[in-house]
Amino acid sequence: MTKEKEVKEPLFHITKRKSMNWWQSLLTKGASIFAAVIVVGILSIVLIGQNPFRIFGTFFKGLFIDPWTLMLDTALLLGFGLAILPAFKMKYWNMGANGQILMSCLAAIYCMIEFTGKMPEPLIILLMFVASVLMGILWAVIPAIFKAFFNTNETLFTLMMNYMAIGLVNHFSYKHTNYNQVNIGIVNQLTKEAWLPQLGNKYVLPILIIAALTVLMYVYLKYSKHGYEISVVGESQNTARYVGINVRKVVIRTLGVCGVICGIIGFLYAGAISHTVSESTATLGFTAILIAWLAKFNPFVMVATALFVVCLKTGTGQINMDYSLGSTYFADIVTGILFFFVIGSEFFTNYKIKAGSRIRGIIDRIKKLFRKKKKAPAAENMASAGDISEKTEDADVSEHTNKEEIKKLLSNYWSRLSERERFSLSDVRARRLPKNREISTSGFRVLCVSAHSADAGGWLFI
Repeated sequence: MTKEKEVKEPLFHITKRKSMNWWQSLLTKGASIFAAVIVVGILSIVLIGQNPFRIFGTFFKGLFIDPWTLMLDTALLLGFGLAILPAFKMKYWNMGANGQILMSCLAAIYCMIEFTGKMPEPLIILLMFVASVLMGILWAVIPAIFKAFFNTNETLFTLMMNYMAIGLVNHFSYKHTNYNQVNIGIVNQLTKEAWLPQLGNKYVLPILIIAALTVLMYVYLKYSKHGYEISVVGESQNTARYVGINVRKVVIRTLGVCGVICGIIGFLYAGAISHTVSESTATLGFTAILIAWLAKFNPFVMVATALFVVCLKTGTGQINMDYSLGSTYFADIVTGILFFFVIGSEFFTNYKIKAGSRIRGIIDRIKKLFRKKKKAPAAENMASAGDISEKTEDADVSEHTNKEEIKKLLSNYWSRLSERERFSLSDVRARRLPKNREISTSGFRVLCVSAHSADAGGWLFI
């Protein structure tokens, strides 16, 4: 019989958390950001030889140079996140937000170019909106149909659709400019025909529309029947089928919702933001995946994560500009470090680390050492009690000793006890009357130690 190989217990155990309070999660993320800031400060000294406080001052200065641009960039990133949110909540990994928004913007720009001067401006804007939304739905639903009926890999399929969208945009741009350049330029720059009206400035309307989409998305996912079906399908398709949910229908419909949002974002690009279309028009889709994941697919939390990412990009860009770094390497390093620590904090919000028996044994031995040191003063107090008992013995406590003297001695002993020792003494109930007669009853008890014998002692009330 072969001897079984001994399996050693690991030093630490990693277990999944059932839940974590929101404030604990917030503190965890705050601690991760603080750690990232320390690392960035060290690197600013090592790499560019600058005072880290000056670096961070430059970072925050960049956030307040153009607040409207900061808010618009946040809104656009949030819009991209909303466009993929329903699919990701269903665990359909839609990587095609860039292509879907790009094709929507292309449809709107095409309407703007082809129908300007041929029909009233409000009708052109309406046509742009309809064309943009329909193209967004089409580009999102095509891979959804293949997923629902043929179980194709949605990640690869949507990525392929991105490349197709870029090719079509480049073809349109070359054709429109007589095959001279990729960028068609700003459409109707002089007349501003078919441009969306401005509410104060060009930033307000897109920000308000995306804010409304955020609220609607939250209500849709939280309180609607369709939102509930998305959650069930995301948790388990088998369970969804068991309770009577048509999974294919849910997949196609959910990607249709994503397409509608992509269409709205593309329409905003064409009518209110850039008024043009190019390969670089829609490039935030992959960053949107990050903010959606960090927000755990909550639309309102996505506002904070989108703002964090945009502030990070804006601040690091200002550092590059002020210190003439010439390259974005330092900004990329700072961004990567902050993302690393923030994403790494997700581990501690989802899991907890428990010490193994060996580690716990070491900790217990250390506690015992400190516990022994802590008990040392108690020994001194008991020694003092012995002095008291000697005095009470010599004075013949029961008959001859002055009661006031005994009371004074015992009071001195009580004053030298720690709070813990007082509590332990006062918590014990007297099982017998003291052999010495009772002196007084002022409310607390101390042990009267006698040198004659163990039975000679008892509880004395003072």
